[in-house]
Amino acid sequence: MTAPGLPVDVDALRAGLDATGYLADDALATALFLAVRLGQPILLEGEPGVGKTQAAKALAEVLDTPLLRVQCHEGITAAEALYEWNYPRQLLSIRLAESRHAELSDADLFTPEHLLARPLLAAIEHPGPRPAVLLVDEIDRADDEFEAFLLELLAESAVTIPELGTRRAAVPPVAVLTSNRTRDLHDALKRRCLYHWIAHPGPDRVAEIVRRRVPEAADWLAARVAGSVQRIRGLELLKAPGVAEAISWANALHVLGVDADEIGTDGSGAEPALLAATERSLGAVLKYDEDVQAVRAAGLATLLASP
Repeated sequence: MTAPGLPVDVDALRAGLDATGYLADDALATALFLAVRLGQPILLEGEPGVGKTQAAKALAEVLDTPLLRVQCHEGITAAEALYEWNYPRQLLSIRLAESRHAELSDADLFTPEHLLARPLLAAIEHPGPRPAVLLVDEIDRADDEFEAFLLELLAESAVTIPELGTRRAAVPPVAVLTSNRTRDLHDALKRRCLYHWIAHPGPDRVAEIVRRRVPEAADWLAARVAGSVQRIRGLELLKAPGVAEAISWANALHVLGVDADEIGTDGSGAEPALLAATERSLGAVLKYDEDVQAVRAAGLATLLASP
């Protein structure tokens, strides 16, 4: 029996994601649905900026459950992600015992009351009724040791605290791991996960995403940004822009006034303003000076042209 409030089928989950503003195709919606209903972790891979992290956020919103996020980085330790002992509280307990002339053992200091739960432990201890969404973001940036540490949690929804023993989830979390594939992950991790590759969407879908994420921007601007990003991605760049950059760029262009009221609803009359604003806002879509120079060399007017 599934917990109340969980989506009953793929279409229901896809509609829920759509209601949050996240556009998922059938393949991604199916993968997320299976992760929820099977209780199996899911690994989302794809280029930076295609919406992997946002998928987990949207899923938590659909399930109306907490999102607990571990942002991975080189050198991340288990203590950062799992738990740490509340040393000030332990010290307070020691001083309180001293004032009462009482003796304390280690067992008195290493108790659940002295424990600070970090995202992994918080996800395990979430009481339900719906599972928490545990986002392990950019797992490819973590070291092999941290990746190995996750295996027990992913396989058994359990973690071991030496002083307290093994803690098992009453309501196992929905674990969403993301990777930009900056390095290969170990087979042991992949075997425990469902897998889905999120490809960069086509310009029509990008335009629709931009409209939802920047609703104040004109429709023609969303379409123009989506087409321009598609053409920019065809250049040889150090870092091709993704959906996140398209959203940021559309927002920047809107703030700069290229879709002002005096411009036609179809974008007519926008070219001078659009070209000038684009020159000033390239930092919203490109992150290397070499890429900025490559785009300028290709011709901004050409890249911005209407489809």
